[in-house]
Amino acid sequence: MTGFGKAVKKYQDKTIHAEIKALNSKSLDCSMRIAPAYREKETEIRKAIQDSAVRGKIDFSLWIEKDATAEAAHINTELAKNYYEQIKTMTQELGIEGSNLLSVIMRMPEVITTSDETATELSEEEWNIAREAITEALNELTEFRKQEGAALRKKFEEKLDNIAGLMAAIEPYEQGRVEKIRQRLIDRLQSIPEIEYDRNRLEQEMIFYLEKLDISEEKQRLANHIKYFRETMDEPWQPTAEGGKSQGVGKKLGFIAQEMGREINTTGSKSNQAEMQNLVVQMKDELEQIKEQVLNVL
Repeated sequence: MTGFGKAVKKYQDKTIHAEIKALNSKSLDCSMRIAPAYREKETEIRKAIQDSAVRGKIDFSLWIEKDATAEAAHINTELAKNYYEQIKTMTQELGIEGSNLLSVIMRMPEVITTSDETATELSEEEWNIAREAITEALNELTEFRKQEGAALRKKFEEKLDNIAGLMAAIEPYEQGRVEKIRQRLIDRLQSIPEIEYDRNRLEQEMIFYLEKLDISEEKQRLANHIKYFRETMDEPWQPTAEGGKSQGVGKKLGFIAQEMGREINTTGSKSNQAEMQNLVVQMKDELEQIKEQVLNVL
């Protein structure tokens, strides 16, 4: 299921950004871009994403923006003084004039450093702020997915109603075709006067033939599958033993849709009237739209 979440937090001279995007996928495929300061927390971050996102093609980013003053270079004054004293002593001992000592000192190692070079270890306080940003981004992703899920549910309900209505529309043709088939067989036999037949045996064979065309069981099973599909959509998320979330109902809905297709296909194979076959084709079209959207359900 697609979704997007983003959060921004401030910590001292830093602005921490957490962003997550999700696309449809049968499994969890997580791509992560993490600022160097938080690399040590990659395993914890990945676990949080796995528990919240469950599955999907995930693109996660965690980066830092620093204030302009923090980005400025820093001069190590004490080290510069130490270099100055050493160079001054050396020029006096060697009798060399040192007219431009400042430019020489400023080029000496570690006199000028950037904020990245002076970075300290990740503090617990900063990590707590970063973790809050990650949690907010994941929560926003979940809310986005819930909205999409509500729209999908409405679509599923509409398609299920359509399938049930089309199956009900078959009944008048189903009831009328029994007499049509019986009369057609009798007319065929009567068109060949030299053939004698046992009317009792004819009735028995006709009953057997009509039983093979009966779709009562298919209608009942399809109605049960539709009911089960609706009940499955109502199932709540259940926590797992590890404290995360369950795998959802998307795959289960996919299996139910396959069973619905099985009953519709069998109905089509037993339909020997154009009107019934047209209704079956419409049911298949409605079900195909359900199957396409089920892939978006967790």
